[in-house]
Amino acid sequence: MLGKRQHILTIFALTVLITYLHFGTMRQFSPRIVLEELYYIPLLLGVFRFGLKGSLLTWLFVSAAYLPFFFGNWTTTFPEFMDRVLHLVFTGVFAGVAYFLADRERKKSNQAERERYLVGIGQVATVIVHDLKNPLISVLGFARRIQEGKGDIALGARTIEESAQNMQKIVNSVLDFAKPLQLDCKDVEMRELIQRAGESCRTKAEEKGVALAMHLPPTPMITIIDGFHLERALVNLIDNAVDASPRGAPVSITATVERNKITITIKDQGAGMDRETLSNLFMPFYTTKNKGTGLGLPISRKIIEAHAGTLEIKSGQGTGTEVKIWLPGKARISQE
Repeated sequence: MLGKRQHILTIFALTVLITYLHFGTMRQFSPRIVLEELYYIPLLLGVFRFGLKGSLLTWLFVSAAYLPFFFGNWTTTFPEFMDRVLHLVFTGVFAGVAYFLADRERKKSNQAERERYLVGIGQVATVIVHDLKNPLISVLGFARRIQEGKGDIALGARTIEESAQNMQKIVNSVLDFAKPLQLDCKDVEMRELIQRAGESCRTKAEEKGVALAMHLPPTPMITIIDGFHLERALVNLIDNAVDASPRGAPVSITATVERNKITITIKDQGAGMDRETLSNLFMPFYTTKNKGTGLGLPISRKIIEAHAGTLEIKSGQGTGTEVKIWLPGKARISQE
């Protein structure tokens, strides 16, 4: 999109060019051949780019460029003079009407955007309240039982602690998703990072009887990234694959280097997803799990795209799910 200065220069250049062509055609052919209708083009540009004040200034400038046609051989009769006057009047009316219509559409668009924003806030608030309600009920219930001296105090304290941790996790996820991502990029050996991410999920995988199969190149893959945040994204994606896998099924994690681009693939043998679930995966707070905030995938994509990378998920019912991450070619990759 053109900037403000470029827009002004475009309006100026168009007006000068139209005036030059107008003079040339009238001088060469006849006074009947005119190009005054072309002045509506810079007027439209001024209206849509600069609003009421800009449209008025553009009209004044276009009118000033048109004033010479009132004099000399171009205006020798009263009808020709009135034709010039009407042209100035009509261009002014045109600029005013165009501004009115553009402003009305702009207000409608802003109002629709505000309504979508408020609806989004309402949906977010509803999900957060719903997710916080269950652990809060547990905290209040067990706190009351402990206060009354009923039940197992140790069990109650442990439940309260776990509920508080779940609430903290929800709040942290919301904050992570909402705040801008600050990257601290440096040289990172990707094989080590992928292995650490896999190890973080290995205990859960072993409890489910899911095997994590790593397929990494034998040579180093060094790229410039924020290792902390990218590892978080990988842990979340591998954890999702483990959750989706049936007992005894493997989850493969593969990394390759091709044309100065690192590709990481995470594939599970789970039940897969239908089209509706797949289309809503990156919608904040959307989740099909009993536990979870629905922010894991949106945060992961946010991290990967902050590195100018791409996250793609393919899935089908009965065929499992494949996650692909591409890190950009501008990263420095070493295979020494």
